[in-house]
Amino acid sequence: MTALATESFHEQLLKRRYEPNVAAVNELCDTLQSAKPGTQVPYVDPAHDVDECRIISLFSNIGTASPTGFIMPGDDDAATRMLGLQWKLGLRPEYIMPWNVHPWHTPGEPNGKFTPDQIQAGLKPLLKVLALVPRASVIIAHGTEANRLAGLLLKTEVPLLWRRGLKTYKVRSLSGRSFAGSPERQKQYLDEMQVAYADAMARTGLQKSPPAP
Repeated sequence: MTALATESFHEQLLKRRYEPNVAAVNELCDTLQSAKPGTQVPYVDPAHDVDECRIISLFSNIGTASPTGFIMPGDDDAATRMLGLQWKLGLRPEYIMPWNVHPWHTPGEPNGKFTPDQIQAGLKPLLKVLALVPRASVIIAHGTEANRLAGLLLKTEVPLLWRRGLKTYKVRSLSGRSFAGSPERQKQYLDEMQVAYADAMARTGLQKSPPAP
């Protein structure tokens, strides 16, 4: 029964993917998917908001696409870690926008390690996302592939970047080999991420919000 309830919940979210607060970015997902027939481009959860977004969380999506149909930070453990991080900081979802380094997935297959060309292919979609979130001035890049794409982005001469004073933070992925280690080591990784997100919040003028009751 739990699995059925979860599926129903995700179906409800998918029906809301064109609500005004996320319509533009999810229409971009449709366009990207249409450009590469046979691929899947996960959507942005309607909890996020293109007008309110201040921070882009850029994920190295080397695994399979989430069955939820939405962009996720990795496996279930990664999603739990990300939610815990947001809760500790009082960082509400409307202030962040998730995005993948390489937006495309082949259904049912892991992406695997990205080639330089695949990372390069993610540059134009990322620039389009930035154009859709006018108040975003920070990218937090999770993992090696995200770090490389962030580096490529900073080498471009797009005026949008310097007008906003765009800053990037490079942190670990929230799952996989990058997050492997003892509990103490994993706590260190999370602490480093928390510092990056806290600094990004301060930089973008976000105040810590009290956790929801």
